[in-house]
Amino acid sequence: MDNTEKNSIILFDGVCNLCNASVNFIIKHDKKEHFKFASLQSDAAKELLLQYNSKKINMDSIILIENNNFYEKSTAALKISKKLNNGFSLLYLFIIIHPFIRDWVYNYIAKNRYKWFGKKENCMIPTPELKNRFIK
Repeated sequence: MDNTEKNSIILFDGVCNLCNASVNFIIKHDKKEHFKFASLQSDAAKELLLQYNSKKINMDSIILIENNNFYEKSTAALKISKKLNNGFSLLYLFIIIHPFIRDWVYNYIAKNRYKWFGKKENCMIPTPELKNRFIK
């Protein structure tokens, strides 16, 4: 699977309501369709992650694979924001904050995401219109 050459790939927790809402937000503001998506629970994600086996992957992180580079947590979120429309790219300015601080905030939200936003029994299924944005 070599989807990383043309698109940046976002891997997300497919049963997390916050994560699914984030994916929908990204799709809405990614007019140039920079991103493709896969849930961390999918075979496609597992296959991609085998290429980065030096990292321990947790289900509590968003992952961005871009230009054969692997980003997670707040760095992934900020790099994603950089390509969004409607001024959301300005969020990338937070990259100047040390990752230790950014990831502390990210980890706090990730740790509580199911409690605050809920969880689905199954991964989201994209609508027919969005199916081409998800990798299998």
